[in-house]
Amino acid sequence: MFLEIITPDKKLFSGEVKSIVLPGTDGKFGILNHHAPIISSLKKGTVKVTDTVEKTQNFEIKGGVVEMLNNQVIILAE
Repeated sequence: MFLEIITPDKKLFSGEVKSIVLPGTDGKFGILNHHAPIISSLKKGTVKVTDTVEKTQNFEIKGGVVEMLNNQVIILAE
């Protein structure tokens, strides 16, 4: 799936990923390839991204929104 993490200042990440773990307002949740469409609010925490070669990156956010549609994920983060 294709992921973009965007802040008001810059684009933090853009590329193909295998999985994402997000700090949802009701608790952590994950998104895998071909996940059902979803829109959710995010709280302060760590976004854990695992790319297609199993490399993991962590991004600290202060909150935001995530949308998954047609195997594309957009995270609008603070």
